[in-house]
Amino acid sequence: MRFHHNLVQGTVDALHQTFNDGKYADQAIQQILKRDTRWGARDRGFIAETTYDIVRYKRLYAAIANVKEPFNSGDLWRMTAVWIVLKGHDIPAWEEYYNTPVRRIKGKFDELSSDLKYRESIPDWLDEMGRKELGDELWTKEMAAMNKQAEVVLRTNTLQTDVKTLQEKLLAEEIQTTTDERFPDALILKERANVFQTQMFQNGLFEVQDAGSQTIAPFLEVDSGLRVMDACAGAGGKALHLAALMENKGQVIATDIYKGKLHELKRRARRAGAHNIETRLIDTTKVIKKLDSKIDRLLIDAPCSGLGVLRRNPDAKWKLQPEFIEKIKETQQEILQSYSRVLKPDGIMVYATCSIFPSENEEQVDSFLKSEAGTNFELLDSKSLLAHRDGFDGFYMARLKRNK
Repeated sequence: MRFHHNLVQGTVDALHQTFNDGKYADQAIQQILKRDTRWGARDRGFIAETTYDIVRYKRLYAAIANVKEPFNSGDLWRMTAVWIVLKGHDIPAWEEYYNTPVRRIKGKFDELSSDLKYRESIPDWLDEMGRKELGDELWTKEMAAMNKQAEVVLRTNTLQTDVKTLQEKLLAEEIQTTTDERFPDALILKERANVFQTQMFQNGLFEVQDAGSQTIAPFLEVDSGLRVMDACAGAGGKALHLAALMENKGQVIATDIYKGKLHELKRRARRAGAHNIETRLIDTTKVIKKLDSKIDRLLIDAPCSGLGVLRRNPDAKWKLQPEFIEKIKETQQEILQSYSRVLKPDGIMVYATCSIFPSENEEQVDSFLKSEAGTNFELLDSKSLLAHRDGFDGFYMARLKRNK
């Protein structure tokens, strides 16, 4: 493989922004990619994928390179050298790589690979918490899977087209996809491609959404004439899926505490042709009170640690802190307690997270059912998705019914 100095420099700069300036990796990469309009798809892909790979394995690569945070420019170049050696490539004859100890890098890798914390690059506190939550065997398997690059998955917008037609249109643009019977609306790209530049995306024929995430809206078991609430809608990925499942009939009330996210949802809904979505900003408790006992279906896609989506957000494990996880669990229970009141008798609620920790999932549902607010609720079904077992992002979902 031939390396280009300006592309590795771009990678180093993206790593600096991610590790030292506190930016999210995707934001840092996007900023770097704007630097040179002459970079083609392969160049841009190199910077993005190399940056993500080094972010995933920060602890391992830093230990092998014998560097510590905050990383200076020389440290980051040494980490890219480790990446090049471990990928089996020859070190370029550049000044930054003079005297790179190739044999020592390989030997140090062999030495550290016996320790999960280094092999899969996990902070000590997170490794300890993960073992406690999942047990050694399951935690080990899941962390290995979380360091694999996530596939690009599309969700067919059935308001505009069907899976077969979309697959044929993508193939005409030389974008090959496969299907998976577990996820009826999903198309999985065989090779990564910038699908956002296609006219099909601009026309709202699909959204980019992991296959695991695509299981949540159907789990709510909506019908076309119902009044449905997406309580933590964000930018609306699942609200759009709900609208499609409901065939644009009935009503989807999408709420969030962030005005900017709801604005993005409106934009996406227009592109998708989803006309039955209404957004409401949660700026006071009155919004929830007005919906008391008026909702047929409630989706609580709760804020969480995000440990189920580390394949897509590898820098999250370096930005997470144990205090945040404890705080977010309080928030999850508060949301369950306050939002559950909007359901009608016989209404159905789905509580979902993109976490793999039982303390954010099953234990939250158990606590809710034992509380005063959960007195009239019963658990109907629950489902967990794990990356090492199911091949996509990790999710949890529980379906509950409010009895009369």
